[in-house]
Amino acid sequence: MIHINQQTGLIQIEREGQVQEVGLGTPEGFRLLSQLWLRSGWDTKYVYGFSWLGRPMIQLPEDMMRIQEIIFSVQPDVIIETGVAHGGSLVFYASLCKAMGKGRVVGIDIEIRPHNRKAIEEHFLASWITLVEGSSIAPEVTARVKALPRPGERVIVMLDSCHTKEHVLAELEAYAPLVSPGSYIVAMDGIMGEVVGAPRSQADWTWNNPRQAAVEFAGRHPEFALVEPAFPFNEGAITERVTYWPGAFLRRRF
Repeated sequence: MIHINQQTGLIQIEREGQVQEVGLGTPEGFRLLSQLWLRSGWDTKYVYGFSWLGRPMIQLPEDMMRIQEIIFSVQPDVIIETGVAHGGSLVFYASLCKAMGKGRVVGIDIEIRPHNRKAIEEHFLASWITLVEGSSIAPEVTARVKALPRPGERVIVMLDSCHTKEHVLAELEAYAPLVSPGSYIVAMDGIMGEVVGAPRSQADWTWNNPRQAAVEFAGRHPEFALVEPAFPFNEGAITERVTYWPGAFLRRRF
């Protein structure tokens, strides 16, 4: 049981008859409240309420703010994302490319529904976006995508399609070779492992999730390291992301 006393600024946590008090204004207090907020947001489908420049974007806003920090730091020439859905994330990345004056976006999905394809292709940022339809791990699809970056171009990859451990591992093996040293491949939605028992979850998510795929991949590939990218600006007390993508960032070392 958790009780919040706003007058004293304390969070009281009762576990097995023992009461622990944590300050609201401490990093630990923020972490506890963030965990509750993330779980409540999962149950209420909070992330299904945002759009970017007219296209629905099913992402936690903080995750998108953090990924733009990383994209600006990496300055990629090509941003590859598996999973298209409504195209909001692709449009978001395309808007960053336009703002930076460089880069282009590749979106891959096993099925790009006609109304979504039409909306993306008619968007005013469509010239920054290439759509590839097919399974992200099918040989003909990976071959097509691998041919898109030109020699010497910097590449960053986001994985947001099928989130089973097996599929994400296959995507990591397929697309990691494209990633430039100092850049990242991101295994998104590892929050699955933290919401088991919630609506729309499965019991096997404790192990069958992108975060576990990233851990296993890093163990096989010393050229990649699981890292938490540092905040480029931080005058506060919080140093951890509030995220749907825990343990997501694989940085290419060499």
